[in-house]
Amino acid sequence: MDSCLRGPLGGAILESPRAEEPLSLPTPSPAGAPRSTPASRMSVVEHVREMAAAGLHSNVRLLSGLLLTMSGNNPELFSPSQKYQLLVYHADSLFHDKEYRNAVSKYTMALQQKKALSKTSKVRPSTGNAAATPQSQCLPSEIEVKYKMAECYTMLKQDKDAIAILDGIPSRQRTPKINMMLANLYKKAGQERSSVTSYKEVLRQCPLALDAILGLLSLSVKGAEVASMTMNVIQSIPNLDWLSVWIKAYAFVHTGDNTRAINTICSLEKKSLLRDNVDLLGSLADLYFRAGDNKNSILKFEQAQMLDPYLIKGMDVYGYLLARDGRLEDVENLGCRLFNISDQHAEPWVVSGCHSFYSKRYSRALYLGAKAIQLNSNSVQALLLKGAALRNMGRVQEAIIHFREAIRLAPCRLDCYEGLIDCYLASNSIREAMVMANNVYKTLGANAQTLTLLATVCLEDPVTQEKAKTLLDKALTQRPDYIKAVVKKAELLSREQKYEDGIALLRNALANQSDCVLHRILGDFLVAVSEYQEAMDQYSIALSLDPNDQKSLEGMQKMEKEESPTDATQEEDVDDMEGSGEEGDLEGSDSEAAQWADQEQWFGMQ
Repeated sequence: MDSCLRGPLGGAILESPRAEEPLSLPTPSPAGAPRSTPASRMSVVEHVREMAAAGLHSNVRLLSGLLLTMSGNNPELFSPSQKYQLLVYHADSLFHDKEYRNAVSKYTMALQQKKALSKTSKVRPSTGNAAATPQSQCLPSEIEVKYKMAECYTMLKQDKDAIAILDGIPSRQRTPKINMMLANLYKKAGQERSSVTSYKEVLRQCPLALDAILGLLSLSVKGAEVASMTMNVIQSIPNLDWLSVWIKAYAFVHTGDNTRAINTICSLEKKSLLRDNVDLLGSLADLYFRAGDNKNSILKFEQAQMLDPYLIKGMDVYGYLLARDGRLEDVENLGCRLFNISDQHAEPWVVSGCHSFYSKRYSRALYLGAKAIQLNSNSVQALLLKGAALRNMGRVQEAIIHFREAIRLAPCRLDCYEGLIDCYLASNSIREAMVMANNVYKTLGANAQTLTLLATVCLEDPVTQEKAKTLLDKALTQRPDYIKAVVKKAELLSREQKYEDGIALLRNALANQSDCVLHRILGDFLVAVSEYQEAMDQYSIALSLDPNDQKSLEGMQKMEKEESPTDATQEEDVDDMEGSGEEGDLEGSDSEAAQWADQEQWFGMQ
């Protein structure tokens, strides 16, 4: 019999059912319709379950909250299994609303209820064939509940608690997504061996889990070993022959062999089936950036962006490169576009931070970098941005912490080491800088970038000037167009007052590329040899490339001041007659230029 009475308006008034009897909401059938439809005898918990499955989270939250209160006031109203379900569905709705602490609390209560249920009842999950009864209901998986709890803990930045809850799941009961989460958490915590084991377990269950493959490669597992774990599936499925080459390419990426990685990914990208793949283009752009080839990096980022206008990944590096080139308007537009796509990713905040940094607004850049790290603590570019802002604000020790964390996350990225070494040099810790530069040289190999970095430190000590010269010559032999090496060699020649040699070096470097810094330094050298008109032309070119380059503006203003006394006197007389007041504006510009000239920038070479 239906356990209900009819109220004065014909509505159903529920009576309190006996323990273990599901609370039901009979649905009146239309005239002539059979009363044997499933909904006509569904329990209220089944209605909650159906709404949860349909994604009606706000409805689930309201109804389950009311039902749990009813259960609290009358413990016999619902069976233990029903209460367990209500707690899980309520916690799921809280999770959907991003109320993670509250969700963890409800999940914990659900697990306690399940534990009590296991002791007092023989309830087992239904196969789905029998009708839903207290003895045969499909209960939410306890393993899934623990996984959701771990997700909550990661959102709350409580990684240790997340690891603890997942570690409590027996190995044989861990699903691929549990192993994947554990692998990432172990890696973040520095537990590399456990992380490798978990990644391998993911691949054992899902041999095409490419992110797990990248995880193993990032932990120094050999590419051949990783490829062997996917060999069976590659051989059994057509059109997957590219996968072994893909693994080889990213093995080169994670060993820091940028040249071979670029060549291998280019060979993949040229294949007809993988042409114009956004992920491969993004990887190429990042590799060119790491190799110091900013021109090709920007080109590949632009290609990827054209193929996918909603692309976010890698746009932080793209924004930095644009900012370094003085294209601040493009950086601002990129930041606005990314914010319109999503403000819950680190990239839009980093791009806006780069705009602020290159606009000399270091406090704002610091805030934006911190916001990006809050959204993604693994964002290397956000750490570099915040570290650079801190360093330029004189907070060197805090900056060092951020650069060290960036190195931990990206041990093959040279720019992370450059930031840390710049901090050491800024604090006159030349010995620490030399140790770090030598370690980078040994770890990443003798290429133009590491040679230049080591030479940069050697230039700070008069005793090692000759060594710096030798290192720079080696770097320029490998890559004559490497801008940072050219800049440092020009600095060395300037100290030795070998201006003609410096002019030849810079002209040669500018033959196949145009760079604001190189044009500005060439202008400085031309002034030193009294080639004023051409020097002015070089400063003008530099400012056309980067209108915010204060040193180029300073150079032009310095030349104007050094004009012949007669011309200067005539101009002053004209100014006095016209009362224009423009000279005061120029003096203000000189003061401002001098102020910014004293500020060191880490992003890019001066």
